[in-house]
Amino acid sequence: MEVKRRTAKALVGKLSSVSEQTRTESLCELRLISKNDPESRSLIAEAGAIPYLSEILYSPSAVAQENATATLLNISISTREPLMSTRGLLDALSHALRNPESASTAQSAAATVFSLLTVDSYRPIIGSKRDILYALIDMIRNSGSHPRSIKDALKALFGVSLYPLNRATVIELGAVPALFSLSIDGRVGVVEDASAVIAQIAGCEEAGDAFRKVSGIGVLVDLLDLSTGSSGRTKENAVSALLNMVQCGKKDVGEYVKEMASIVCNGILDVAENGSVKGKMKANQLLKLIDSSSGSSGFHEMQNLWAVLEATRRFDVSVI
Repeated sequence: MEVKRRTAKALVGKLSSVSEQTRTESLCELRLISKNDPESRSLIAEAGAIPYLSEILYSPSAVAQENATATLLNISISTREPLMSTRGLLDALSHALRNPESASTAQSAAATVFSLLTVDSYRPIIGSKRDILYALIDMIRNSGSHPRSIKDALKALFGVSLYPLNRATVIELGAVPALFSLSIDGRVGVVEDASAVIAQIAGCEEAGDAFRKVSGIGVLVDLLDLSTGSSGRTKENAVSALLNMVQCGKKDVGEYVKEMASIVCNGILDVAENGSVKGKMKANQLLKLIDSSSGSSGFHEMQNLWAVLEATRRFDVSVI
């Protein structure tokens, strides 16, 4: 361990060199070590690397930016407090997100933000940085963004939205149209991640009007239609979004959501039967809300019909 500590200290010391080549070589080595040796990450932070790495994020050099953001990401996987306690670190990440010299820089910066957001207490702090949120939203709505950058930005927005008071800000900054556009994108992984963010931001009153403007409730209903072939995770996210809107939205929004959701009871029942533990729980909650709102036998008839259809599929009965 002592050898690793001395190596980290020596490499960090070179980051202040007047020689660009020396600094670049040190950066590349720090990135490699922090990637391959988890034990070294805290040692690199202890050696004082983070202020230097933060400053390098403002560099016009693509190589320098890439290696600095990648090293910060690697460090954040194992130790996050040194990053958050470094003055100006979030501003530097914001700059890297808004002015990346390469797609790799944007990806690593977004992934670093997401890594920091795994700590509950950091979510309100990062959520207060509107420039970071705007940069993440800009990444997901820019058709020229690298697919990996979009996924990393979606994960970061999901982390931000886990803190309830951040949801209205994400909506205010214009995320909703881009999120719904991606939710019907068709790319594996992107649809799931976009719908996961939608499910989170649906848990605030501001979601009602924002979703209506882009026919978002209709999109969520379509995702639950069994004929669309949505993945299990996407359907669970759609159920969660609709449930959150009923529970957190205005009364008229909740009633409209329940009316629309009743159209795809079979899709909700599918989640209630085949989803994850959490997915089943939310699907059953939504079904009960729809049932209590309908006050008719239509919902129960749909349940019975779905049971018959499932039995037919299970026994592979063919009609002659």
